[in-house]
Amino acid sequence: MSSRRYDCANQGERASGLIDAASVVRRGELVVMPTDTVYGIGADAFTPSAVTALLEAKGRGREMPVPVLVGTGRAATALVEEFGPYGQDLVDAFWPGPLTLICRANRSLSWDLGDTKGTVALRMPLHAIALDLLKDTGPMAVSSANRSGAAPATTAEEAEAQLGDSVAVYLDGGKCADDVPSTIVDLTSAVPRVLRKGALSVEKLRGVVSYIATSD
Repeated sequence: MSSRRYDCANQGERASGLIDAASVVRRGELVVMPTDTVYGIGADAFTPSAVTALLEAKGRGREMPVPVLVGTGRAATALVEEFGPYGQDLVDAFWPGPLTLICRANRSLSWDLGDTKGTVALRMPLHAIALDLLKDTGPMAVSSANRSGAAPATTAEEAEAQLGDSVAVYLDGGKCADDVPSTIVDLTSAVPRVLRKGALSVEKLRGVVSYIATSD
């Protein structure tokens, strides 16, 4: 298949691109979209073959499960057993934004994101193009738009150079403002723990949840 790239700085192309991208996701194919951190490669979270295609496009194994991006807080709530005593406060303070929360996944869900051990990594990006697409498609499995081991793409051109025709639609939102990934916080134990430091500082997190463990 040949991929299509849309210049989302042009309002007409943006509208057409979002329609095409949503259609592609529903067919189980892959899209690349800008986020508030780096470009992401995405697929329908509930289509296992699409998630497998995403992992293959990146050259990544199932031992590194794919995070899920959502367009609304309600969508996130439906995907987890619970946010625990601190999760909702973090969501209210920092979503949409560069914070990924690892929670226990809702056990009634039928999906396969890789070897998750019953958890899901959730984020709501602070980017209009990503949010518009996610509100149309529902939750998407999204990873950084690069081959495994290579630098994450900060432009659609960089993503296309690495991923080529394995992706059906590229939504070009210009260069990302930053290349720092999201901060990851694990909420699956009694004490929240930072698993990866990123764009959201530990100091800001502790302004909302006074005790958050780190690896330091």
